[in-house]
Amino acid sequence: MKKYDYLVVGAGLFGAVFAHEAHKQGKTCLVIDKRDHIGGNIYTKEIEGIQVHCYGAHIFHTSNERVWEYVNQFAQFNHFVNSPVAVYKDELYNLPFNMNTFHQLWGVQTPAQAKAIINKQISQMHIVNPKNLEEQALALVGKDVYEKLIEGYTRKQWGRPCKELPSFIIKRLPLRYTFDNNYFKDPHQGIPKKGYTHMIKKMLEGVQVVLHTDFFDNKEEWIAQADKIVYTGMIDEYFDYCYGPLEYRSLRFETEVLDMENYQGNAVVNYTDYEVPYTRIIEHKHFDFGTQKKTVITREYSQKWEKGKEPYYPVNDAANSELFGKYEELALKEPNVLFGGRLGMYRYMDMDKVIEAALDMAECELSYEGTKKDR
Repeated sequence: MKKYDYLVVGAGLFGAVFAHEAHKQGKTCLVIDKRDHIGGNIYTKEIEGIQVHCYGAHIFHTSNERVWEYVNQFAQFNHFVNSPVAVYKDELYNLPFNMNTFHQLWGVQTPAQAKAIINKQISQMHIVNPKNLEEQALALVGKDVYEKLIEGYTRKQWGRPCKELPSFIIKRLPLRYTFDNNYFKDPHQGIPKKGYTHMIKKMLEGVQVVLHTDFFDNKEEWIAQADKIVYTGMIDEYFDYCYGPLEYRSLRFETEVLDMENYQGNAVVNYTDYEVPYTRIIEHKHFDFGTQKKTVITREYSQKWEKGKEPYYPVNDAANSELFGKYEELALKEPNVLFGGRLGMYRYMDMDKVIEAALDMAECELSYEGTKKDR
């Protein structure tokens, strides 16, 4: 006899949403995770009274009313707006690229002046069919924006020169000819006031969760526990890398508590100079307008992924997309295994898209199971 209706592998956002929906429909669920905490990469931990984003900055934003209503069942969100700052050598710039940025670059005051400079720089490049990321960026934003705010940061992020990266990574780079530092245009944006871990905990109320548990240590035994598996780990690992490993980018974090109230004056500061080894510094208290006497900062380093490291970003170039297609064909032959999340679907997704995908899967799966039961 199977003990559970669903075994959910991974206690991150996708797994928690699916488990919540299944539990709500009276299904028995067991959620397992190899880490010692729930929440996956959106896990937050309180340090010095500050909710620290342990796996990098996670700012919730969405235009999807269904998703916004859904998350507000589990958390009260503050009104944080993401307005990052970029540091290039000894210069400071506002992001995303907007009239504040252009004024800082060239001293211009009107959209017409900014457009004239950018269009002149683009026309001097004579790039018609961009062959790589560098050419694509130069054809979109010109020389100054590219060299100061894109080239070094992107090279650090992907671990290779921009000339060696495919152009589709930045099919578009929005230039805003307004004085608007709000990074996202979505109408709903903010951070859960009690942190993401509290939000995930609310989702998983009534669901059995087992931590410190690696699915692959006893894969066959875990599969035998449930009628169906919802798997949110790496799809290539599930199939024992039979076609070879997919490519990911990983991250490394250095977090420290500082005996000061305010270190950098902003939640996120990007370092776009290649000579600076980290890509950005996060000061966590600013996500929640903190007034604590101390502060917590995290330096974020991009690095190559190897087995044993945490995969963060799928590398969706042509070669990896072709390889993923082979694994996807194998996945379709596993009728009792549902693959979800950014690793199971090998797709980078913002949090709202993860929730949307999990809700869609739950709706499709649970209605199908209900229809079977009624027959």
